[in-house]
Amino acid sequence: MRERIWLRSSNSYSHNRKSKTCPELRRSIQNLRWGRIFAIVLIFAFGGAVAKAQPAKVIRIGFLGPTSAASNAGRMEALRAGLRDLGYLEGKNLVIESRWAEGKFDRLPELAAELVRLNVDVILTTGTPGIRAAKNATTTIPIVMVTSGDPVGFGFVASLARPGGNITGSSTFGPELSAKRLELLKETLPRTQRVAVLFNPDNSINDRNLPAMEQTAKLLKIRLQRFEVRGAEEFKNAFAAMTKQRVDAVALPEDDFLNANQNEVAELVAKQRLPSIGRAEFAEAGGLIGYAVNFFDLYRRAAIFVDKILKGAKPPTSPCSNRRSSSL
Repeated sequence: MRERIWLRSSNSYSHNRKSKTCPELRRSIQNLRWGRIFAIVLIFAFGGAVAKAQPAKVIRIGFLGPTSAASNAGRMEALRAGLRDLGYLEGKNLVIESRWAEGKFDRLPELAAELVRLNVDVILTTGTPGIRAAKNATTTIPIVMVTSGDPVGFGFVASLARPGGNITGSSTFGPELSAKRLELLKETLPRTQRVAVLFNPDNSINDRNLPAMEQTAKLLKIRLQRFEVRGAEEFKNAFAAMTKQRVDAVALPEDDFLNANQNEVAELVAKQRLPSIGRAEFAEAGGLIGYAVNFFDLYRRAAIFVDKILKGAKPPTSPCSNRRSSSL
């Protein structure tokens, strides 16, 4: 009897376990499933939050300026505008490390080396002295020529189509521009016979500018008279010499040093009442005629070269831009 009762109790126990435990088990399984789903959701949520919290890579651009920040303020703003258009914002994902030689070209190698030590992502520079200094400082960091008078002639690039090395950018062909200014001066003042050419002998672009100007002068039957200036303190003496030699006008070749000192030059030509021609900014400062490429456009365009390089383009196979279009 007791055995039967035990068996019955056992069967009853087994039956109750089946009837009561199975729903609980199902609930446990469902809870486990929901717990796993919730865990997965949390992982993605927190993972996304962490990803969003991680700061974007900050791009470091080095700018090597042969002249001064003050004389290039407008152009640098054009560069910043171009970079902003492509999503690069100072204070957010962009740092521009600028180094200025203040017209002392012998400082450029030191300043270029400093940018290399900062391990910038790309170096921008302008003019023959700046490009040469950057090229000598690094063969690995990409270099963008914002402007260059004759990059092929000076050996900075193998060709405009396939630059080679670590350099690309824009070419303005300065000798052609410098010679064209003589033509415009003669057209404006047909009686002009003696033209003073103010230039900096330390800027090797003038090794190309002056022969091009001499060739054009012969065709126009103009006599060129050269006046060297290596520093701002030499301008007054140069203009005093022009007065003694009775020149009819002054022509400025493509030279960053002259551009940096355009206000002083414009003041001196006005004081001596000498017709003159130079870059567009020179005419705005008081010169008679301005003829040049749009340098603001070139600085803005430099941002495109930077963007392509940062996205994987290699300078050796990135064609240079030849900007020959000019305006009065």
